[in-house]
Amino acid sequence: MTTTPENVYWSTVEFQSWKLYLAATSKGLCCLIFPNESFDTLAHWVDSHIPHARLMEDEEALDIYRKQVLEYLQGKRTAFTFALDFRGTPFQVSVWQALTRIPFGETRSYTDIAEVVQRPKAIRAVGAANGANPIPIVVPCHRVIGKNGSLTGFGGGLDVKEELLRFEGRGGLLPSPTLQTHTTAQTVNSGH
Repeated sequence: MTTTPENVYWSTVEFQSWKLYLAATSKGLCCLIFPNESFDTLAHWVDSHIPHARLMEDEEALDIYRKQVLEYLQGKRTAFTFALDFRGTPFQVSVWQALTRIPFGETRSYTDIAEVVQRPKAIRAVGAANGANPIPIVVPCHRVIGKNGSLTGFGGGLDVKEELLRFEGRGGLLPSPTLQTHTTAQTVNSGH
């Protein structure tokens, strides 16, 4: 039986010194790569989570995602209104959905999230799901902190987590960025 490859579209958003890679399917945004990671990280994630996908650069297909992420980074947006395409276990998805309900400028503890997903003893599992979040910033895993208020692990690095929390705490007062995108169409087969 032949499987029809799923199209996954990607583009970038550049803000100050950050370059973010975004990927989306026809269902919604599925991945956002931290500023300290490369396109190879995005391609590997797609290959691991959407087997046999065709990864294609498409600025137009990613326009709504790019625009809203940039508006967030500019301090003009505090919530996202586009669809998300979660690729994870049912438990991970429940944690990621809970993260989307943490308001801009606020934090929650891992214990709080465990209670929200009705698994109060699964604090470590919540931490693991938080760390596996493929759509950081949009699904605000940076808003989850230790119960004592300490900053804890973050895939993008604690410096990025601290910068995002500081940014949100000030109501988004970062200098204006320049948006740069790639315009050359590129297709990468990420299947085997």
